[in-house]
Amino acid sequence: MMKISASFLSFVAAATAQSVIEASSFGFGQTLSPNADSIPGWQTGGESHSPDILSNKIILTPPYPGNTRGFAWSQTPVSQLEWTAEFQFRATGPERGGGNLQLWYAKDGKDRIGTSSIYTVNQFDGFALVIDSHGGRGGSVRGFLNDGTTDYKSQRSVDSLAFGHCDYPYRNLGRPSTVRLKHTKSVFEVTVDDKLCFSTDKVVLPAGNVFGLTAATPENPDSFEIFKFVLQSVDSGAGNTVPVQQQNTYQQPIATQEQAQAVPQQQQQQQQAPSVDSGAIFQQFVDLGNRIQGVNQATDTIIRELGNQGTKSENRQVELLQQFANKDQVASLDARLQKIEQILEAIQRDLEGKDYHKRFNQLQETLRSSHLSLTENLLGVVTSSAPRMGFFICMIIAFQALLAVAYIVYKRRRANMPKKFL
Repeated sequence: MMKISASFLSFVAAATAQSVIEASSFGFGQTLSPNADSIPGWQTGGESHSPDILSNKIILTPPYPGNTRGFAWSQTPVSQLEWTAEFQFRATGPERGGGNLQLWYAKDGKDRIGTSSIYTVNQFDGFALVIDSHGGRGGSVRGFLNDGTTDYKSQRSVDSLAFGHCDYPYRNLGRPSTVRLKHTKSVFEVTVDDKLCFSTDKVVLPAGNVFGLTAATPENPDSFEIFKFVLQSVDSGAGNTVPVQQQNTYQQPIATQEQAQAVPQQQQQQQQAPSVDSGAIFQQFVDLGNRIQGVNQATDTIIRELGNQGTKSENRQVELLQQFANKDQVASLDARLQKIEQILEAIQRDLEGKDYHKRFNQLQETLRSSHLSLTENLLGVVTSSAPRMGFFICMIIAFQALLAVAYIVYKRRRANMPKKFL
């Protein structure tokens, strides 16, 4: 009877302890999606761009143009309390490119978060893993929590709200990066490329939330590509090791079997080496083809933009030509200008052919005589209308004499009046 090794039993136990939740996963099969324009169980969309779904990846933000947003939200809430989530992404762009990628595990994520990033989201209930080039350190992975009461968009320093982080230069690596989240009752940890990023035993996320991926880029964009997202349930009661008695039982057959298979395994490894190399080369060719396809799409977009600009320029030229004067208006204006020119020439000939010196002298004499007569008449009117000073002097003297006579009469009458004695 053939004996089974303890390592194989451990692998079987670990495999049975985890199972893929297909309703909240994609990219775990041979292709990303059986459909060319959608992912089963997921809703995709964006602003100024619609994510491109290819055979092996989804492009959330394109390499051109910038200022775009893309999202992919699962439509099935997670009912498990313990799970592991793994996704692969790649970010490529120019030297000074930028952008951010978020993995969300939140309640009502599509309705409350949509295409938002950690810097533009309002209030959300759940967890967010942010990958960006924060602080100019070449890249970082940070974790954020919210219970639905904190408005991240109104915060002055969103970066200070992170509860865990690690540095990770993710841009232009030429290969996908793997991020894995593990959530159990005892630990919550995040690993990047099989290296621990941060972990804590104080975070417990509730069931019923949904997973989502969002990406946003500035004017100089990074292209964020997602190759897969796999969600697996974790059975904390299942052990990852085989009991000690069982290990002792199979210990001797293991040694015998390993000695017997040492030489065939070496030969098999030598035979498989070329196939592994050819597989790696094939994967590189596939990756190169995907990159060329992305460049072709960006080139097509640029060509379409140039065509649109050419059409707009032609329409503008037609409008300007329509606003210009037609031939009849130009001919009418030319005739008017010629008529004005003829009149000016006639006036010039008249001025040159006649002598107006005598006329100007007569006009000057007339103006001089008119000026003299006007001055004389004005002086006569002023003199005749001026008041007479002698008349005023006589009136003043007569008035003073009248006052003196009245005063004398008053004194005499007062002196002749009878006096009363008391």
